[in-house]
Amino acid sequence: MSDYDVAVIGAGPGGYVAAIKASQLGLKTAIIEKEYMGGVCLNVGCIPSKSLLKNAELAHTLRERADEFGFSFENLELDYAKAVDRSRKVSKRLVQGIGFLMRKNKIDVIAGEAKLTGKAEISVSADGEVKKISAKNIIIATGAHPFMIPGVEADGEKVLTYRDAILQTTLPESAIIIGAGAIGAEFATVWSSYGVKVSIVEMLPRVLPLEDEEVSAELEKAFAKRGIDIHTGTKVMKITSTAKGVEVIVSKDDEESVLKADQVLVAIGLRPNSRGLGLEDVGVKINERGFIPVDDKMATNVKGIWAIGDVTGNLQLAHVASAMGIVCAENITGKKSVKLNYTNMPRATYSHPQVASFGLTEAQAKEKGHEVKTGKFPFQANGKALGLGDYGGFVKLVMDAKTEKLLGAHMVGPDVSELLPELTLAANNELSVEDIGRNVHAHPTLSEVIMEAAHGTLGGAIHM
Repeated sequence: MSDYDVAVIGAGPGGYVAAIKASQLGLKTAIIEKEYMGGVCLNVGCIPSKSLLKNAELAHTLRERADEFGFSFENLELDYAKAVDRSRKVSKRLVQGIGFLMRKNKIDVIAGEAKLTGKAEISVSADGEVKKISAKNIIIATGAHPFMIPGVEADGEKVLTYRDAILQTTLPESAIIIGAGAIGAEFATVWSSYGVKVSIVEMLPRVLPLEDEEVSAELEKAFAKRGIDIHTGTKVMKITSTAKGVEVIVSKDDEESVLKADQVLVAIGLRPNSRGLGLEDVGVKINERGFIPVDDKMATNVKGIWAIGDVTGNLQLAHVASAMGIVCAENITGKKSVKLNYTNMPRATYSHPQVASFGLTEAQAKEKGHEVKTGKFPFQANGKALGLGDYGGFVKLVMDAKTEKLLGAHMVGPDVSELLPELTLAANNELSVEDIGRNVHAHPTLSEVIMEAAHGTLGGAIHM
C-alpha cells in the first residue's frame, strides 16, 4: 500500500494548485517543500514585486507629476525600506493563506528536500533526518532558478539576482540591469521611480524581445522619457566588482565600452530545478537544457511521474503552472480534462507602462502564412485613460483577414494586464473580431480601447 495517491514536490503556484485539485478529486495528497510555501512567486517574485510597483507608481507621481495633480509639499521623503516591508507583509499574508488551504483540503505538508529513490518512492531530508514516503503518482513542480552569466557569481551586494533585488531595503544611486525581459523591465520601473539612474543592457535588438515590435518600441520610448539608458543589441563581456561598485564591459557592433554603476542586476532568464531529484535514476527523461518533457496530460516518459510548471520549459509563468497543475491532477484521476494552448496563454509585464499580450505577433502570423489585418487604437483617445492621467500606449489586434479569427493581441498602456481575459476568452472560444467589436463595453473604461481596436481591424474605429 502506498502512503499517498499523489505526492507533489514543490509548493509554488503549480505545485500547491495541483495538490489542492488532487485532494478535491478525492486523492490522498502530500506536498513536499524545502524552502517556503508559495514558491518564488509568492515569496520573492510576482507578488512582492507588484507591491513594490504600486509604491513606485506613487513615488513617480509625487516626484515627477505632483503639480499636475494639484499636490505641493516641501522636503518629500521616500522611504524605500517601508515599501519593502509592505511587500513582505503582502507576501506573508498570502503564504499564510496557502497554509490554510493545505489544512482545509487535508493535504499533508512535508518540509524538506525531496529525492526520488524509486518510481513510487521519495526520501525527504530535513534537519539531518530522512523520511521516506511512497506515492502512486509523483508530480514534479520544482520550478526554476536564475540563470547567471558564465563566470559571474551573485554576491547579493554588488551583483544581484532578482531574489537579492527584491529583498534589499536600500537602493543604489545607479544600477545596470542585464536583460530587458519582464524582470528587467519591472525592476527598471521600480528603481527609476525612486530616482535611481538605471541602464538596461539587452543582447537582442529590442526591449521585451518576445513581444510585438511596435509594443517594444513604445515601451522603449516610455523608458527613455524616464531617463533610463537603453543598450540593445549589446553583449555583456565581463562584470567586475570594484571598490565603488561594478564595471560592466559591453560590446556592440564589435566596439567595447565600459558601464559603471553601484550595482548590477542579472536578469537573463531561468534554469530548471531538475537536477539532484533522482529523476535520471528512475529513468525520467531530461532534455539538454535541463527541462523535463511532458505530454498534453503532463505525464513524463515514466508512468506515474508527472511534471508541471517552469521545470518543463512550457512558458515559465505562474498562471501557466497553475493551469498545468489542474490538468495534471485531472488526468491522474482519469477525469476529462483539456489540452492547454500555450500560444494563447496570457503574458504580462508589470512595468510602467504595462505590457500584455497573447497569441501571435503580426510578424509571427505572417511567417505562418496568414493573410493578416491589424487594428490599433491609442489610449490617448480614451476618456478613462485621460482621466487617470495615464494615456500612453495602445491596443493592437492581429486578425486573419479571411476568417476574421483573432490571432493575437498586443497591448501597452495603463493596466493592460487586466484587459487580457476578454481577449483570451474570445480567442479560445473562437469568437470573431466582429464579436469583440459588437460586445458593448461600459463607458468610460479602458476596455473600450479593445472595442475600438476591433472596429479598426474591420474597417474603422469610431473615435479615431
